[in-house]
Amino acid sequence: MSRPLNRREFIQNTGVAAALAASCHVVPLLGADQKSPNEKLRLACVGTQARAAANIAECASEDIVAICDVDSNNLDKAGETYKGSRKYRDFRDMLDKEAGKIDAVIVGTPDHCHAPAAAMALRLGKHTYCEKPVAHTVLEARTLAQLAKEKNLVTQMGTQIHAGDNYRRVVELIKGGAIGAVREVHVWVPVSYTGAKYTTDKPAPATLDWNLWLGPATDRPYTEGAHPFFWRRFWEYGSGGLGDFFCHYGDLVHWALDLKHPTTVVAKGPPPDAVSCPVGITVDYDYPARGDLPPVHLTWYDGPNPRPEIASNLKDKSGQPIQWTSGQLFVGDKGMLISDYGRHLLLPEDKFTDYKRPEQSIPNSIGHHKEWLNAIRSNGPTTCNFDYGGALTEAALLGVVAYRSGQRLEWDAANLKVTNSPVAQQLIHKEYRKGWTL
Repeated sequence: MSRPLNRREFIQNTGVAAALAASCHVVPLLGADQKSPNEKLRLACVGTQARAAANIAECASEDIVAICDVDSNNLDKAGETYKGSRKYRDFRDMLDKEAGKIDAVIVGTPDHCHAPAAAMALRLGKHTYCEKPVAHTVLEARTLAQLAKEKNLVTQMGTQIHAGDNYRRVVELIKGGAIGAVREVHVWVPVSYTGAKYTTDKPAPATLDWNLWLGPATDRPYTEGAHPFFWRRFWEYGSGGLGDFFCHYGDLVHWALDLKHPTTVVAKGPPPDAVSCPVGITVDYDYPARGDLPPVHLTWYDGPNPRPEIASNLKDKSGQPIQWTSGQLFVGDKGMLISDYGRHLLLPEDKFTDYKRPEQSIPNSIGHHKEWLNAIRSNGPTTCNFDYGGALTEAALLGVVAYRSGQRLEWDAANLKVTNSPVAQQLIHKEYRKGWTL
């Protein structure tokens, strides 16, 4: 795919997805133009505050040659840190003017601008790091994965916990058969992004270019609070709890069980609002068998207190309830495993007292950002490239589609098609504002 897609073309010809087949999990060799280990990479950065600031800081050993932010306060602050970097307000302008002077791009905007910025960078042949979720629609995620494959570029989605030791030890246990075959998983996160309303009674701050902040979204007056963080409450800019955390907590499940695309998705929650994400929802995903691995049913819970009943009934070896506020619970035919970002337990604990853990087979990470930077130089793989990260994003966003449409999705991943619901199919992508492309 070499030219930008729009929503109308997608809906008229959903068969385009056949050309967007997923790439392998390992980044191909880059060729003779790779950077030498001692040469600094030239980076351009889209977004400079919050997660974007952290991402840039993790890559500050390289040459930060250009930075972009729609808020001049953020831009000036970043400019003081990265003196000598060229400053821009519009990432399209920056990428166009800097194309011949940069090697890679970091994207750290609100979700609705992830794909337009990342797609432009990829089309220009630039290695790309993008915060999670890598996109705001299912089609965007698949398009980025295909562009990265076509252009033979090194990509990394910003799900930093993937580099943590705890996740790696859990993957070794699950793949090593510690709890047997896993057919059921529960994932819960106590987050709630709700109460979003468009406002029209106040002008945008003088430092903020609201038109650029909107990017591809619908042209509308400034809404107080959307910038810099509460955009997560709005469907038009974010995707609530699923958008913020599925790529973190669902990551471990996808990794440990070799999951990619669900075949059915059902969501439950309060009646959908056209503007605001809900207080909390539950989403059921069915994934097919993968070789000798059985089908998996994954249930996602978010909201103020989303702990599933099965997790609420768990007890440790002293008989005390295991009351983790967030986590993943793998249910196997020989036991269970509960985990979160930094810990895990095999259950029931008494059964595993003498269990011999498998030898470490997954090396500890050198760092999520360093993986990406080193892979650009050395032909190496990244662990959360846009093929893997794109599939995680697709799963999260299919939960959004199921909830907002009120439909049980029967999903044909190869063709990006909701086979049983034209209503839900309309939400697989969206119309971009004039001047913005994927």
